[in-house]
Amino acid sequence: MVNVTPLKGGEETQEPKVEELIAKLRRLQQGKRALEEEIEELKSVSDSLQKELVTLQTEAYQLRGISKEKEELCRKLQFQCEESEQDSARQFKHNKKSEELLEQYRCEIQEFKLKHRKQRLFFCRLKFENQLHQLIEQHKNLHSIFAPERLPDELESVENTKSQLISAEQLKLAQLHRLSEELEDVRKQKQLGATTAETQDQ
Repeated sequence: MVNVTPLKGGEETQEPKVEELIAKLRRLQQGKRALEEEIEELKSVSDSLQKELVTLQTEAYQLRGISKEKEELCRKLQFQCEESEQDSARQFKHNKKSEELLEQYRCEIQEFKLKHRKQRLFFCRLKFENQLHQLIEQHKNLHSIFAPERLPDELESVENTKSQLISAEQLKLAQLHRLSEELEDVRKQKQLGATTAETQDQ
């Protein structure tokens, strides 16, 4: 039964039953417990997320430290690489200069040897000419000493000796000419090497 309470002006209102109020209260209490459980669950999730955040921040700090160490190591390695490249360039330049000096010394030694051989041939030629002159003088003296009937034989002998000496002189002159040509080739090679080195340096 619903109690009817008379109001002024003839209006009436219905009052809720006690059972309905109790049921509504129970629903509210159940809703409250559900909210409390949900809040507790959210709090647990929040704590877990907070712990995970702290862990991630720690890992990020460690990764930043590792990144800095790797950057420093990379800079050191790059510096060492640049130094190695500079050392290699200096060593290459030094080796190139050493090779150029070695080639220059080799040409100078060869030139000195050719000059020495040329001088020796020159002195041999002078000696030969002196001997030839002495021989001619001796034969002139022999011409006045020996008998007239032996003069043709002596003259023939002198002519033969003279021919031999002239042939030897021509041979030595040919050798001297060949040495002169070799010396000129060495000088040209030396000048060409110097010109090539100057072009490469530029």
